[in-house]
Formats: sequence, C-alpha cells, structure tokens
Amino acid sequence: MKRFFSVFSVLMVTVSAVFPCTNFLIGKKASADGSTLISYSADSYNLYGELYHWPAAQYRPGAMLKVYEWDTGKYLGEIPQALQTYNVIGNMNEHQLAIGETTFGGRSELSDSTGIMDYGSLIYITLQRAKNAREAIKVMTDLVAAHGYYSGGESFSIADPNEVWVMEMIGKGAGNKGAVWVAVRIPDDCVSAHANQARIQQFPLNDPENCIYSPDVISFAREKGYFSGKDADFSFAQAYAPLDFGAMRFCEARVWSFFNRVNKNMGKYVTYAQGKTTEPMPLYIKPDKKLSVHDIQNMMRDHYEGTELDWRFDVGAGPFNSPYRWSPLTFEVDSVEYCNERPIATQQTGFSFVAQMRSWLPNAIGGILWFGIDDAAQTVYYPFYSGHADVPEEMAVGNGDLLTYSETSAFWTHNWVSNMVYTRYSDMSMDLQKVQQELENNFKEIQPEIEKKALNLYKQSQPEAVHFLTNHTNSLVKNGLQEWKKLGQYLMVKYVDGVIKREKDGEFLRNQYGQPASPTRPGYSDEFYRKVINQTGDKYKVQPVE
Repeated sequence: MKRFFSVFSVLMVTVSAVFPCTNFLIGKKASADGSTLISYSADSYNLYGELYHWPAAQYRPGAMLKVYEWDTGKYLGEIPQALQTYNVIGNMNEHQLAIGETTFGGRSELSDSTGIMDYGSLIYITLQRAKNAREAIKVMTDLVAAHGYYSGGESFSIADPNEVWVMEMIGKGAGNKGAVWVAVRIPDDCVSAHANQARIQQFPLNDPENCIYSPDVISFAREKGYFSGKDADFSFAQAYAPLDFGAMRFCEARVWSFFNRVNKNMGKYVTYAQGKTTEPMPLYIKPDKKLSVHDIQNMMRDHYEGTELDWRFDVGAGPFNSPYRWSPLTFEVDSVEYCNERPIATQQTGFSFVAQMRSWLPNAIGGILWFGIDDAAQTVYYPFYSGHADVPEEMAVGNGDLLTYSETSAFWTHNWVSNMVYTRYSDMSMDLQKVQQELENNFKEIQPEIEKKALNLYKQSQPEAVHFLTNHTNSLVKNGLQEWKKLGQYLMVKYVDGVIKREKDGEFLRNQYGQPASPTRPGYSDEFYRKVINQTGDKYKVQPVE
C-alpha cells in the first residue's frame, strides 16, 4: 500500500502522513520446517478486507486486459492478455508463487502519470502469469518496460518454494517510460523485512544468481544528479529514497522490531529506529533460531512490546495500556511537532497474510496462504491452499464494503470485536487472544491429518484434492467466524458499562436466587490514578466537612 512521507521530510519527496504495510521474508534454511515464508499486511483506511480470486483461464490470441489502479479503481489502460493464466488465491498462485509489497514513494519527480502498470496490478497480473520468483521478476520488469510504471517507489517480496527475493523499483518520471530497479535474493539461512522505506543499499554488480538489476539503475541516478561516486558504492535506497525522520521512526522501526526479536545483536540499531542516527540496518540477517509460520504470525502482531518504543505505559495509552493511537501520526502542540509510533500491527489493516511455500509437497498442497482480515493482532489466520477454488462467502468480494455493514462479512465481524477491544485493551485483549489461540492451535493440530488425506486424494485426482482442501478451509472460516461472533457477544456481556461480570469455569455467576451476581468494579490502575492526581492536584480530593 502507498507510503507517504511525513511532515518531517527535509527532501523533495512525497508528503502526507500514512505509513502502511509491513513484509517479512524468511529463507528456507531459516524456517523451522524448510519452507520459504513471506508476510504482508495491507494497511489502509481505504481498503476493505476481502480475499481476491482469479481462476485459471485460457484466452484467444489478441485478447486484451483492462488495467485498473488497485488503490483507487482508476482505469489506466489495457495490455495484451496472456494465452494462459494460473489460479490465484489472494497473493499466492497455484505454483506456490507469492508476492507482497510495501510502498516507499521515493523522489516525487520520478512519478509517471502516463504509465499503465500500477504496483497492485503488477502483483496480481504477475501471479496469473509466472511460475516462480525469477520468472515473476522478469514478468514484472517487462510489463513496466512495455507499458510504463504508474506508481511511486515500491518494494516487493517475491517467493517460491525455493527462493525468496526482495525487489525495489521506482519510475523514471513523466516522458521516460519504464522503471529502474534492483532485485536481491535473500540467502536461504537469512531473514529480511521492509516497511515502506527502500532497503537495498549497495548490491553485487556481477552476481546474476543472487542479484538482478536494470541496466540503467546507476547511470540514471548519475544523470539525475542523485549519485556521483564509484559504481561499487552506489546505494539504491540513498539515491532514490533518501532517509528522513519518518522513514526511520515510522518505517524502518518496524523492520528493526522484527530483527530485534529474532537476533540478539540488533538492539544496537534502536537509535536508528528512533530516528536519532542514520547508519542503516543490513538488508538481511541470520536469526538466532529457525522460525515457524506461527512465529511469523505472532510477529505480525507486534506493537514494540518490551522495547524502547513500547508505548503502552504513558498517558497516551489511557487507563488500559493501549498500544494504539488514532490518526494522524503527527500532531502539533504550541508549534512543536510530535509523533505517535507506527507499530507492525495497526487498526487500519484490511487484510494480512503469511505465505508458506513447501518444496517437498505437490503445489496444490504445499502452498498455504495463512490469511486474516482486519488488524493482525486481532485477526485469525486461516489456511488457504494454493489451489483454493471457491472463496468463502464471509471473505468474498462484494460482501459488504467500507460504507455497507454486512452481518456475514469477516471484515465487519472482526472490526466489531476489535473496536470493543481497543476501548479496554489490557483486559479484553487477553480474552480475545484465548479464542484466537484456540482456533489457530486447532488449525495446527489437524493440519497433518488433513494434508495426509489430501495427498491420498491427490494421487488419484488432483481436482478432488483441491476440492477437499477448499471445502476444509471454507468450513474453518464459517465456524471460526461464528466463534468470533460469540466472542463479541461475550465481551459485550462481560464488560458492559465499565464493570466486569464475575465468572467461574467459563460461566457467568448468579446469586442464590438465580439473578446475576454483582459485578466487580475494578476502576483503574493505581498507576493511572496517580497520573490523574499529578495533573489535577487536589481538584478531586475528598475533603473533611467542618
């Protein structure tokens, strides 16, 4: 999703105050089971959470494809359609190819309003046309070269069962069709991340197995005056997306939080995450231990807990230690500008996923898009296999929208529950996490048996295996959403009007006459009361009456 620089910008870059999207990338030797993994959160107040699907299809020679900008729906033009397209569920196709993104914007003068290919269309058209990561890079770069690049600077996560790549791309400005770009393969034993700031610094100029780039990526920067040193010293990020405070505090800080959780030596970059120093972090690092898909799901729920950027205990967190603040990111007091933190998990997420690609299984079974709607911290990740052929009604395109509430929509159900949790976070989040963990642990426990059945079916008929897995996931979604609605009802009953109903063994208590037992009235924490008194002095002090 689009990343706009904050008012802290000191360079000629795009200006606004929204910092969406976070991606993690994990090589196959850095994962617990040998799978490759990438994650993505689509964070935008304008994005409705739903699951996209394009069935495989064949087209006649000469057929054309109309291209609409993913963010706005604006018609951009048309391009030749491929003769054969692949099944795509969300951001993964039937060959276990997955693609995510974050927008870094970069230098505003490099935008090209005449281009046809926006970043969203690049992702979803490429997923319909490519079988692996290297092929995807070629398809994407060929498309922008032929039809022009409409969007701002972009970082893409591109992965198949064997390789994980990060590619960064930016246009050349009006009247100069195409883009400059560089793609770097993440070593198998390493992890990487990007979060709305270009991250590729220096890169190998003669290692096509691990680094591919446009022929003019350096010469174009020289021509524009962005770089004047030796080729070996060229940094894509410094040339095309120079750092500012927002790039570090709102964007790179999310990368740092992930790195800091998986590698004990990354604490030294905390000042960079805070926007105080400018020495950049490495593009990729080795984790201290191998990471599971469930580790990555939990890391997508991060709010900087336990770090210097943890903001649950200042006055802005309110009485219930909220790790959320409402927009905008920056605010002004007495002509001095301040900022909120921008954590990985955020309220404006439309959907997020962790894509898992497993080389030792048939594609229809090996690829899983663990997909969730709404805030990653409040969502449930459901397993959609790469051949998934029928989107469940609860996540289907057209089931409600941002202006139309739907009782059967996963987006509205999750937002209903999330917005209750936000009001009393420290208490309600614990109740939510219990149900969340029960559902996701159940998915994990039944997965081996489900995949064993699918493999047996696959040996007889691939379509039957796909049908079986599709029905399995759709049942999980239907049942899971019912549990989430029950959670919402439970939270409403338990916490209504600021008191808490008494419970025992999961049941609300009644008195000896069958009436509801008197609720507890916990009020606020001593810490919060002290903050009130520090601000108000004796205003609320109980005074003796003479």
